[in-house]
Amino acid sequence: MMRVAILGSGGGGLSAATELTLNGFSCALWNRGAAAISDIIKQGSFSYRGVLGEGRVAPGLVTQDLVEALAGADVALVSLPTLAHASIATGLASAGWAGPVILNPGHTGGALEFRAVYEELGKPLPPIAEFSTLTYVARKTKPSTVNITGRAKSVRCATLPGGGAAAEMAKILYPRISHVPDVLFSSLSNVNLVLHPPGAVLGASWVEATGGSFTFYREGLSDGVARVMRRLDDERRAVGLAFGHELPALVEEMVRIGTVEEKDAGKSIRKAISGGEANATIMAPDSLGHRYYLEDFGHGLLPLAELANCAGVEVPTAAALLEIGRCLLGEELIAGGRTAQALGIRGLDREGVISIVREAA
Repeated sequence: MMRVAILGSGGGGLSAATELTLNGFSCALWNRGAAAISDIIKQGSFSYRGVLGEGRVAPGLVTQDLVEALAGADVALVSLPTLAHASIATGLASAGWAGPVILNPGHTGGALEFRAVYEELGKPLPPIAEFSTLTYVARKTKPSTVNITGRAKSVRCATLPGGGAAAEMAKILYPRISHVPDVLFSSLSNVNLVLHPPGAVLGASWVEATGGSFTFYREGLSDGVARVMRRLDDERRAVGLAFGHELPALVEEMVRIGTVEEKDAGKSIRKAISGGEANATIMAPDSLGHRYYLEDFGHGLLPLAELANCAGVEVPTAAALLEIGRCLLGEELIAGGRTAQALGIRGLDREGVISIVREAA
């Protein structure tokens, strides 16, 4: 039986543990922080409900010891916010992990950041694959309960050169993924970098005044927010085109994922997204410390802007949102984000970036 070390016990990690256990895989569940996993350790199981059904899952192992979680594993599945990726890469490298790594999700620049960490530590990079977005829409409603409101029909998957073993493992765990040519395609297919920052910026006062007591994708998605999203999406696609990839528009990509209904594919951004059942009940951020700010600016918009700079593409909407983000959150938004240095692409032009992500001809 294949053994999967699932790193992260938030909504994504528990959803992965649920689906993979139900599909017959042996799962070891790990989390560094005690708050997220201590109840599950005590009970030896957690409860789930939603699109995967309802019940309890008892992973083969639940632990805060990374080395213990990795022992005997065939693959490491990282299901953590991208804010934790550099730390996890360091932990895996220090533990001597050389097996396949799957970033579910990698979002924008996940594999590149892992590569940069391993290179800085002087360690050989393991086979690594990244998913463009998380394969679930899920929230932990209690310390040991996950509500899974959506399950992706398909997400983009790509590897760095030499990552074939990770691609094979990804296909075994998630047969419906769509393999794309390189991690620039998968990274720029991260819909969250378009979905979250416009509404997070334009709704910041509402967030602070109400503590997020409104639905983000319905009440918070006005026509004005949608217009900013469209402009940002145009910039994302322009960067993709500069690297040789014709990326689908936001709504088309969300139909592929399953967070927009097929019947709504031809509608406006606002109507298409607000009509999706998977995101219908998702509430707005409860503060400016929410991941829609801390993650999707520094680990979504910022790497988009850095890749755009390498490709020589102007992205004024992304730049404006980042500047407002700096005002809202402070300079640490950038200092701790996926800068060109963190991605390992500092000083590179378009051809230099391509040489990192594609196999030599």
